[in-house]
Amino acid sequence: MPAEFTELSPAKLNLFLKIINKRNDGYHNLRSGVTLINIFDEVIAKQDSKFSVRYVGEFSPRNNKFQDCIVEKIFLKFNLPKPNYCFTIKKNIPIMSGLGSASSNAATVIRILEKLNYKDLRNKNFTEIGADVPFFIRNHDSLIREIGDVIIKQAFPKYYFLIIKPKHNCSTKEMYNEINLDKLNFNLNFDTDEINETDSGNDFEIILQNKLKEINNLLKFMRSLPNVIFSRLTGTGSCIFSAFESKKQADDSLIIFKERFPLLWSRVVENNFKHN
Repeated sequence: MPAEFTELSPAKLNLFLKIINKRNDGYHNLRSGVTLINIFDEVIAKQDSKFSVRYVGEFSPRNNKFQDCIVEKIFLKFNLPKPNYCFTIKKNIPIMSGLGSASSNAATVIRILEKLNYKDLRNKNFTEIGADVPFFIRNHDSLIREIGDVIIKQAFPKYYFLIIKPKHNCSTKEMYNEINLDKLNFNLNFDTDEINETDSGNDFEIILQNKLKEINNLLKFMRSLPNVIFSRLTGTGSCIFSAFESKKQADDSLIIFKERFPLLWSRVVENNFKHN
């Protein structure tokens, strides 16, 4: 078995996200179309004298460690012994942004552990460490239902996206605490395993628009771009994306965006991509 592995850890976009209801266990059932995009963190696992996790790169924490490290949770939650490997995670994906980087990192580490024949991890409930972890383990575009544990493989159209990151960071936990249960009125007849007419928008958008002028203004600006198909918040935020038919349209809109908001992080990415 090799002493070192390098795996790409992709980001995702929620093409739509509907909150269905709140469960008795305190979690929320939801419904979301999730597509993988070609921006990646990198996970390097290297044999070492002990277990460790360190973060490097543009979006790494100052001391190279996250206080609430999702990789550590894999072992703590399921009472597993830690392997003698150093996991170095290069953070290229903005954090607290709705792009799923932490869950993707955890899923990538789990895939590496499987390659190491570390333990039988197949029957673990990985939603306990992150709702998006099961999606990233499967690593294909999907319709996600319930708490993230019902995953139906789905083909979405090819898009080119302009993604932008507001100054504000979003805590997933805090965003779910903002949900007004009295305003949840999803028709359960539409919560099926097939994409249908209700599958559009993101129910967290209105929460953030009412709370933050920055998000409200950026959504309006992104929707005003030429040739845009639709613009949306991804996940619980704070990243916003606009979808286009061609890369040129997305690149042209990136230029317009950078002229107006030169200090904000922005990228053109795509789904349905091929990589090694």
